[in-house]
Amino acid sequence: MIAFLGQGRMGVPMARRLAAAGHDVTTWRRGTGVTAAAAVDGADLVITMLSDPAAVREVLTAALPGLRPGSTVVEMSTIGPEAVRELRALLPAGVGLVDAPVLGSVGPAAEGTLTVLAGGLAGGLTGGDGVDVARCREVLSVFGTVRELGPLGAGAAMKLAVMNALVPAQVLLAETLAYGEAHGVDREALFDVLALTPLGALAERLRVPAAETRYSLAHAAKDLELGAWEGASVAGAARSRLQEARAAGLGERDLTAIATHVGEGQQAGGRAVPLNLATVPATNGMYSHAVRAGDTLYISGVAAFDERGEIVGEGSMAAQTEHVYRVIERILADQGAGFGDVAFIRTYLTDMDARAEHGAVRRKFITGTPPASTTVEVSRLFMPGLLLEVDLIVALPPRVTPGGR
Repeated sequence: MIAFLGQGRMGVPMARRLAAAGHDVTTWRRGTGVTAAAAVDGADLVITMLSDPAAVREVLTAALPGLRPGSTVVEMSTIGPEAVRELRALLPAGVGLVDAPVLGSVGPAAEGTLTVLAGGLAGGLTGGDGVDVARCREVLSVFGTVRELGPLGAGAAMKLAVMNALVPAQVLLAETLAYGEAHGVDREALFDVLALTPLGALAERLRVPAAETRYSLAHAAKDLELGAWEGASVAGAARSRLQEARAAGLGERDLTAIATHVGEGQQAGGRAVPLNLATVPATNGMYSHAVRAGDTLYISGVAAFDERGEIVGEGSMAAQTEHVYRVIERILADQGAGFGDVAFIRTYLTDMDARAEHGAVRRKFITGTPPASTTVEVSRLFMPGLLLEVDLIVALPPRVTPGGR
């Protein structure tokens, strides 16, 4: 039996293909009242196709009581190799794991013409407890062409490597169209000339932005948030463009809507752009991790809780401070900044007597001349057991805008 834990535009057609191929499939999605553990009970193969790393961790954690020894989890979302490593640590030793993200959108998912990027040969990320893809190759072939890429995590890494090229290329083409419009270049003539170049097929997608969402702009932004490493100038700039478009309300539109967004000249310089990273614990929906306004970054209060909303390092000021500053470090890196760019730090402590313990950890991150800073004692924070919360103002490296210096 196969349990398919999925949702959204890709999950539905993929589950239908499994059923059409004659497999006994149990499907699960949020809001049905059926628990993930009940959905996977008795399954030999469990497939996950979810939105991001946090969703995959949440659903598989809930499914743990129903996973039987000898079963295999095939993770087909785009979550990156680090998240695959975390899943291997989460799953019991007797449960196998294959990472198999896909290239393709809704149409290929329905037609069975996706490219499946599979990792899971023995000797994977965890030093020998990977699972041979051959154990699930027949099932994966229902979705399209299977490429076996090596150890556990290889598929996830390949997916992000490819997206680091394809997504920025579409943003580049959107900016090309905006440049042409600003300089009186005929739009259709530009597309005709681009058709003669290696970018022709990709440019054709932007000629008429898709009315139906095949690959959402929000998912494209998430993929670059996972894949654009520190120092990746092109992918990092494309990520910022997509974050701006997502903040402007285009997240559920097809990625090709970036052409309209750029063409309308919506620059980040004069706008407040909310930033919500997939690499840090999700917010509760009442705030954003940070907001960029021009070259200033405002980081919301950061506290020591994990993806499940549980406190990290309960009772230890040192452990909670370490966690808080690691999260801040990721937020800064996402915007091409570091602790040397911090202009102001405000720290809330529930016990001022623990400030020396807090300071010893903070000095590991804040070196050299410290920024402006305020530390206050409060009676309690928003979650019982939290010992500190930190918010910051950061002076970011200026962006170069079209025609700027």
